[in-house]
Amino acid sequence: MVDSTISQHFRPDEVPFLESIDNLSGQVENEYRPILTGFLNPRQLFILESIINRHDGIRFSTFGGYEGAELKRAIVYPEYFTPKNEDFHITSFVIDYPSKFATLSHGQVLGSIMGAGIERDVIGDIITDGLSWQFLCQSEMADYIKAQVDKVGKIKVKLEVIESDQLVTPVDESEEVSTTISSLRVDALVSEGFHISRHHAKELIDGGEVRINWGETQRPDLEVSMHDIVSVRGYGRIVIREIDGITKKGKIRLVVRVYNRNK
Repeated sequence: MVDSTISQHFRPDEVPFLESIDNLSGQVENEYRPILTGFLNPRQLFILESIINRHDGIRFSTFGGYEGAELKRAIVYPEYFTPKNEDFHITSFVIDYPSKFATLSHGQVLGSIMGAGIERDVIGDIITDGLSWQFLCQSEMADYIKAQVDKVGKIKVKLEVIESDQLVTPVDESEEVSTTISSLRVDALVSEGFHISRHHAKELIDGGEVRINWGETQRPDLEVSMHDIVSVRGYGRIVIREIDGITKKGKIRLVVRVYNRNK
């Protein structure tokens, strides 16, 4: 069990992940060997760092397959070990599809892969330069994914393994914004981030259109925190980069990165 002085700083739904990382850390200490995780989102990486820093004699490194990756695998290891990129066991795929006649989207690609019974932490970033679509995955599952995924939506595709130096530079249409909100409630963040009414933000959450770190939520009053990714179907997503204190009027200062699909 994670000490309550630690777990109180996290949401109840995050406690199982906290405990899994604490157990993993204990296993690394006891067995004196490195252990590799699946792909973790920025919030999970933040939690991992919080837990690992409480353990003496173990460290961690992360890698997502390319510089600037959002989703990364972590290796937790004793001090004697020096991890290399190949130790993270990441395979890169390009999606061969009829690009002259069809268009793909991030949601379609992820949905098709997970529709084959793949867990979310098996898949890393899904990236595009506007035409070519690629994704990263755990090498342990690469053969299975290649055999199982032959369609994205209704579009016939073929997956081809590529080297990491063949990865495209992802199109980045995000914008870093400094803002203030009345509270850390998810409806307040969605309202401010996408310039919609608080009422409409609540409707989107009630309708199951909002996810936090790829997990469903229908609670407008749920409080978000550092490194959370809030995805809103049809709008885009917001990543919380910094929570930067309180204004004189009692509002919370935030730095967020907004990926607005309607731009």
